[in-house]
Amino acid sequence: MRTNTIIAVILIALGIVAIAYQGITYTTKENVVDIGPLKVTSEKSRTLPLPPIVGAVALAGGIALLVMGRKKD
Repeated sequence: MRTNTIIAVILIALGIVAIAYQGITYTTKENVVDIGPLKVTSEKSRTLPLPPIVGAVALAGGIALLVMGRKKD
């Protein structure tokens, strides 16, 4: 496979995943109380929003790259 084809397939896959999930959720641990031997932590769930337009652009770019690679052959 050519490099352009591999990049196109990766962009298409990332675009589909970005449209499907629309955000990345992760968990962080934070110290709430830290007094001598007493330590209390809290887990907070945070979300990094990913706009659908990012997925659409990646998908369109991958398809365009794939089509342009086919035309050169």
